[in-house]
Amino acid sequence: MRSFSVYIVVTLTAAVCCVPAPEVTVKDEGFAESYLKKFFNLTEESGPGVRRGISPVTKKLSEMQRFFGLQITGTLDADTLAMMKKPRCGVPDGKIARFSTFGGNLKWEKNSLTYRIVNYTPDMSATEVDNSIEKALQVWAKVTPLRFTRIYSGTADIMISFGRRAHGDYYPFDGPDGTLAHAFAPASGIGGDAHFDDDESFTFRSNSGYVLFMVAAHEFGHSLGLSHSDDPGALMYPVYSYRNPETFVLPRDDINGIQSLYGPNPDINPHEPKPTAPTTPDACDSTMVLDAVTTLRGEMIFFKDSFMWRSYPQSNTPQQTLITNFWPSAPVNIDAAYESRQSDNIFLFKGRKVWAFTGYRAVPGYPKKLNTFGLPRSVRKVDAALYDVESRKTLFFVGDYYYSYDEARRTMDRGFPKRVDETFSGLTSKVTAAFQYRGFTYIYSGPYMFEYNLRTGRLFRVLRNSYYLRCTNF
Repeated sequence: MRSFSVYIVVTLTAAVCCVPAPEVTVKDEGFAESYLKKFFNLTEESGPGVRRGISPVTKKLSEMQRFFGLQITGTLDADTLAMMKKPRCGVPDGKIARFSTFGGNLKWEKNSLTYRIVNYTPDMSATEVDNSIEKALQVWAKVTPLRFTRIYSGTADIMISFGRRAHGDYYPFDGPDGTLAHAFAPASGIGGDAHFDDDESFTFRSNSGYVLFMVAAHEFGHSLGLSHSDDPGALMYPVYSYRNPETFVLPRDDINGIQSLYGPNPDINPHEPKPTAPTTPDACDSTMVLDAVTTLRGEMIFFKDSFMWRSYPQSNTPQQTLITNFWPSAPVNIDAAYESRQSDNIFLFKGRKVWAFTGYRAVPGYPKKLNTFGLPRSVRKVDAALYDVESRKTLFFVGDYYYSYDEARRTMDRGFPKRVDETFSGLTSKVTAAFQYRGFTYIYSGPYMFEYNLRTGRLFRVLRNSYYLRCTNF
């Protein structure tokens, strides 16, 4: 009997992160044990090790926590349970690494591959499906010697089809909002094939369903020999993430993985400019300069590139996710952010524009221009912003100066701008982020964070910018 590997991508709703349950119940413990058996090969063990109290569950919990970047406790805490309950891929996550491959000879021994679209989903036009599939394959062709040719009859290396429930491969789909698709590792027969669950709502570009391009690009990674990555920014991360197909660039982790199998694209001119492959920021990087920091209904949110970390009181470790998983219409690589307690909105700034959101929802009428806040037209970008709870004013930092905006009157205060160093002693370099927390004002400048009392102007401490963004490498 021929062996093969199947990978199943599972739904991930926008705004995936949720607050963990405060207590772990007996039902949760049963769920966790089933999870570890399915995804981390937990088995019933006996022998001297178990008699000495070395629990197999403890070992597998630690393994799972390490994979997902959680605090390694070996116990079923709220953060671990919350991660287990996230919709995810159905394949085991045993390898603790960035990119990983199936190993052995599970790769194509040729660079010219064929594909065939056997049937279509009614959710999209045939042209949209064709475009999505071709574009998804080109994601991998751009960085390797692999070339894909479409055929319209016969058996292709990669057979692509849409089906429901039992569809002929012994891995039935589960209906709406479960598994999105699965693909098989390179091999003869069914190897390389990709199947998509036609009970899901696939879309061409909208974020209201599942973008077929994103699902297919992930699946074709499996078709070519990649397994999953523990890098939350990687295309081969086990869960679905919404990204704009028009601006998608294959992350560096995925490039490293596929090129470990097939090598780089020999046709690329090294002198031609090409998009920079994104990398996933690391909370443990002491030199990292954050783009923005803000609060959101009791949480702290840290922004860097296309990512954000959410830290809330019930959590021991901040949860990292793509900004567009939380707000699909939000910009990335933002300049500044702040939460207005007056309007219960969070504002994100990039260039001359500002976006507004209430919780998960985009506020109608945005993005707007910066001068909506009364900033001079000469201001091209805001470096940082913070809302002062006591005065109900918002401070906008622009270069060496800052402005004060009256949230209630929606006007800029007179007597501004003022020099930053007039108010914030000891701060001599550019402000890169700012926020308030528990009565203190925190001004970021490069990799450092300055803690002030805004009323008195007193500087209390200078800290690393990761002070609240707790490092999870234990």
